[in-house]
Amino acid sequence: MKNELVVKDNALINASYNLEVTEQRLILLAIINARETGQGITSDSKLEIHAHDYASRFDVSNSGAYKALKEAVNNLFDRQFSFKEPDKQGNLGVVRSRWVSRIKYIDATATLEVTFAPDVVPLITRLEQHFTSYQLKQVAQLTSKYAIRLYEMLIAWRATGKVPEIELSEFRNRLGVGDNEYTAMNNFKSRVLEPAIKQINEHTDIVTTYEQHKKGRSITGFSFKFKQKQIRTEAKKDKNIGDFFNRMTDSQRLKFGSKLAYDERVQSEYSHLIGTGNYEQFGQLLAEMLAEKRHFEMFFPLLVEHGFNV
Repeated sequence: MKNELVVKDNALINASYNLEVTEQRLILLAIINARETGQGITSDSKLEIHAHDYASRFDVSNSGAYKALKEAVNNLFDRQFSFKEPDKQGNLGVVRSRWVSRIKYIDATATLEVTFAPDVVPLITRLEQHFTSYQLKQVAQLTSKYAIRLYEMLIAWRATGKVPEIELSEFRNRLGVGDNEYTAMNNFKSRVLEPAIKQINEHTDIVTTYEQHKKGRSITGFSFKFKQKQIRTEAKKDKNIGDFFNRMTDSQRLKFGSKLAYDERVQSEYSHLIGTGNYEQFGQLLAEMLAEKRHFEMFFPLLVEHGFNV
């Protein structure tokens, strides 16, 4: 899988919505499509999602992908979400919006055509302010809709590795748990929270734990701590890394420096070098680091992962 970057405004990360796993995946693919066009996105843009892309990225059968796209025509069109937005005076108001304003399934080509609603467009394209980014592969193996939402909430705090206490009703809303779902705390923890954490710890690039906060005997909220999994630095024993280092060209260093700049594991390790979201300069700096053998050896496993030909 290519290292496709998903970028969402933090207002959307913190929004309240209830999307099934297939619907969340389709939204993520549409976001990637919007970024990769290189032409920007408006509320009139028609973004295509092909069944074969869905199948390959999320390791499902072709028939499962066809079914997901067909069902999205009705289900995704009806979905709504809410988020908080300040007015010019800084007063917060709650916005309710659909995800898409238009959706079409083309059976002959197994293609879904999506047009994002006007309120969604700036939330997935506005990068100059507060945003969260991650690679699609980090959530590709998550089968719990709550795990995907929780992962996004956690990495919005990637700089600190700590998520301050979220009040229980707000936390349930962000996860998309209905008012009448899992009302007993033991059911909420055993059916929602703990399975989500288990999937995140097994299948993503972070490991997380939670702490519950109480008022008297009642749980009133949760906070989280998480850390990045360590970069694997062991190279293949049967390969001479020095040969690969000597063969790497300047253009390859620039190419893979740019790729490494968007890798969360590298970002976590070198966050002090990124600056204010300037990944282009960060990529150039990494390219310079790759010209040194000790850095090349350290990054070698990631270079292979990002497509460096060995």
